[in-house]
Amino acid sequence: MSTKTASRSTSYDSDFNEWTQAQGHALRSKRAADLDWENLAEEIESLGRFDQREVKSRLTTLLVHLLKWRYQPEKRSDSWTDTIARERMELPFIFEQSPSLLGFAGGAFAKAYRLARSEAARQTRLPIRSFPSEPAFSMDDVLDPDFWPDGSSQ
Repeated sequence: MSTKTASRSTSYDSDFNEWTQAQGHALRSKRAADLDWENLAEEIESLGRFDQREVKSRLTTLLVHLLKWRYQPEKRSDSWTDTIARERMELPFIFEQSPSLLGFAGGAFAKAYRLARSEAARQTRLPIRSFPSEPAFSMDDVLDPDFWPDGSSQ
C-alpha cells in the first residue's frame, strides 16, 4: 500500500469527517490519484442501503398504524392519524428522489407487513392471530392518503 493510500485509509478510520472533506475536494478537483477508491465505493453503496432501510422502516411504521387503526378502533388517536399522514407524505418524497426505491418497497412489502403484524400485536397486546397473516392492504392502499382501513375519511 502506498503512503497516500495508507494516509487516506488512516484518515477514513480515524477521522471520517476529515476524510469526507478531503475526498469531496479531490473529486471536485478531478484528482483521481488522491481518491480512496475502495472506501468511496463502500460509502456510496452504503448510501443506497441506508435509503432502503429508511423505506422499509417507514413502510413498517405505516403498516403498524394502519393495523392498529383497523383492529383497535377504540384506541384511535390524533397521534396515529399524524403518523399515518407523515409516512404517507414522506414515502412519496423518497420515491420521487429515487424512483428505484418504489420497486424496492414493492419487493419489501411482504416482509414489512410481517414485521408490522408482530409489532402491532406487541403494541396493542392483541394476540398476533388477531391480524391477518397475509397483508391486509395493498401497497396502493397503504400509500393512498384517502384510504383508511375502516372506510372512514380523515
